[in-house]
Amino acid sequence: MDEISPLLTPRHTESVDLPSPNLRPRHRELIPTPCGPIKPWSELTCLVKVYYCFTITSLVGVLALTLVNVYRQFQKNDSYEEESVSLIQLVGILFCLYYVTRGILQENRQELIAFVLSVLLVMVRSVVNFTVLPPEERRSLLLVRFVCILFVGMLHVVCATLLVQRPNMMAFRVGGALESLQEQYFLLNLCFSMVTFDLQAQLCLCILIITSSMSLSYSHNIILGFGVIWACFTAAVGATAVLKELKPLVWTFVLQNLPELAYLIYLLYVVSVEWGQGKSYSQEAAAVTGSCISVLIKGVLFWSLFRLYRSFGQGLRERMFASGQQ
Repeated sequence: MDEISPLLTPRHTESVDLPSPNLRPRHRELIPTPCGPIKPWSELTCLVKVYYCFTITSLVGVLALTLVNVYRQFQKNDSYEEESVSLIQLVGILFCLYYVTRGILQENRQELIAFVLSVLLVMVRSVVNFTVLPPEERRSLLLVRFVCILFVGMLHVVCATLLVQRPNMMAFRVGGALESLQEQYFLLNLCFSMVTFDLQAQLCLCILIITSSMSLSYSHNIILGFGVIWACFTAAVGATAVLKELKPLVWTFVLQNLPELAYLIYLLYVVSVEWGQGKSYSQEAAAVTGSCISVLIKGVLFWSLFRLYRSFGQGLRERMFASGQQ
């Protein structure tokens, strides 16, 4: 019996240490990525998988059509307004691919809301463009495309809105039962999303002014061309500071935004002085609206960033990047 008992002891210990099936988590471990943990593909429901694949396919199709449209406009030397709108739509589609991917895999409500707003803007633009066309130009092909954009866009809005209203379990799965860590995770996602929104707003504003027919000096185009590179670099610094909880990078990111704020204020002044000298007020109004939206985004970004800054070093980063190893 003494020779048999050592063989039985480890089995008994293992059965005691293992949790019962009712106590094991029903979800699988999260996958750590450079942008934070995501849910594994196998954990998504069948309907969410179908919707995600449909969304990616439709966005890639619209992206291809937009690229063809931009190429034709540059070949025909169309109006600056049409070219700028097409380029802005192209940037918006690329960001929509990012929004819907991160929104679904990370259950990020801010990204899904941004996706809904982007789709609504595309639908409104399509309605306006189709309405102003003369009756003889409303060919069957344009009508079919217009109906498809409205139908697919409304489907995206409804489905994404339903996803936004679902309970968000990622905050609990990353932060655990501590409400303080769940709040930090929410603030971190908000900061990261606002950095992305700010980058999109900066790129669209630069494209709008560079391709517009507003009577601005040549130095503005040089500044805005450099501003595209500066905006991408600033966003990279901000995202790294938020995810890695690096306080020196936070202050670097804040200082990088000061020249952008100063130029936005100066741009508002220049546009107000040059108001009405072009053929229409639409591009001036778009520049003013874009500048105001950028200032609003930066305000929300700074507010959430300084709140998150005070909670650095409390264990959230370790939980996020070790969630797949627990």
